Amino acid sequence: MHLIEVNDAATKKEFLEVSARLNQHNPAYIRPLDNEVEAVFDPEKNKQFKYGTAKRWIAETDDGEVVGRIAAFTSSKYINKGTDFPTGGIGFFDCINDQATANLLFDTAKQWLQEQGMEAMDGPINYGDRDKWWGLMVEGFDKEPMYGMSFNPDYYESLFTGYGFQNYYNQYYYSMKVDDPLPPRFPERHAKFKGKPGYEAKHVKLSELEKYAGDFATVYNAAWAQHGENKEITKEQVIKLFKTMKPIMDERVVWFAYYKDEPIAMFINIPDINQYFKHFNGKFGILQKLHLLWMKYTGVCKRLTGLAFGVVPKYQALGIDSFLIYECGLLIQNKGWYFEYEMGWAGDWNPKMLNIYKSLGGSQSRRMVTFRYLFDQNKAFERHPEMEYK
Repeated sequence: MHLIEVNDAATKKEFLEVSARLNQHNPAYIRPLDNEVEAVFDPEKNKQFKYGTAKRWIAETDDGEVVGRIAAFTSSKYINKGTDFPTGGIGFFDCINDQATANLLFDTAKQWLQEQGMEAMDGPINYGDRDKWWGLMVEGFDKEPMYGMSFNPDYYESLFTGYGFQNYYNQYYYSMKVDDPLPPRFPERHAKFKGKPGYEAKHVKLSELEKYAGDFATVYNAAWAQHGENKEITKEQVIKLFKTMKPIMDERVVWFAYYKDEPIAMFINIPDINQYFKHFNGKFGILQKLHLLWMKYTGVCKRLTGLAFGVVPKYQALGIDSFLIYECGLLIQNKGWYFEYEMGWAGDWNPKMLNIYKSLGGSQSRRMVTFRYLFDQNKAFERHPEMEYK
């Protein structure tokens, strides 16, 4: 058994293919788009390379069979609250059910991270934003993964813990049926705000995305930029994001709340594009794009996923979230457009968001784990601290 650094076309192809082979027997598996995985490791496409570096390997038997892969990365922007030592990341881990092979992959990543000055490694995580490929799935294997969601065989957890990784935090997903009635307090709070002058909730118009990009930035920066590693986002960045999303965006499920025309809350949802991508086997050329447009036009996707939710602090705890969500429900429920709604993950360190998910009537659908491994095993391990609210 030996590891080979991924640095040419042949090893890049093997890096992509080994994941598909190891997951091929699970009918729920959906292969990520090859070009999106490759973009993570392209300095021209991934801004994280401004702040760090990355390396990846495949594991090959003496007979030439590729049986695993792993990536390791560093970023000065990767700072978790409560962590006072440099921490690197590992991700895109796949491996046969063999602890020795897994250990070789982990050891190689560890050695390289130590050479970069790291004292711990978290994983599996993404070399980029937390909305993609973050955490190891430990519950929820019976459902197709949502777009960007990590998906792996169930034995991976034992490979991580067998090496010595510890649970740094849990990531919980919640889901519900789109047509499930919302709890009674939702219509009550909706009625309260509906009767107050100045309050309004409305969904976006695809023809006015630049205007709503500014509203998104306003709410996001007030509600989230103060927490952890989140930094302020610019209107220009959101415009770029919205333009990328526009081909699959459904304006009926992207909502903002306003008070006297000032944005105070947002409820951003999109169709789960994995319901399209599962037909493409990792490819996304012109034929796949035409196929996607046809599926969107014919309403193939019946699953919604939550992308972002936030309320400007001064309006939190007033019930504006219920007002906004109920307005969305009045439009989309009982229309047959969508059947299932699954919300993006919330860490166990964010009980406020978990309570919001529960308040909708959602039930836990999956659990992921972000693990941590301390290189100095004599150092005390501490789990991710709970979020502080202002």
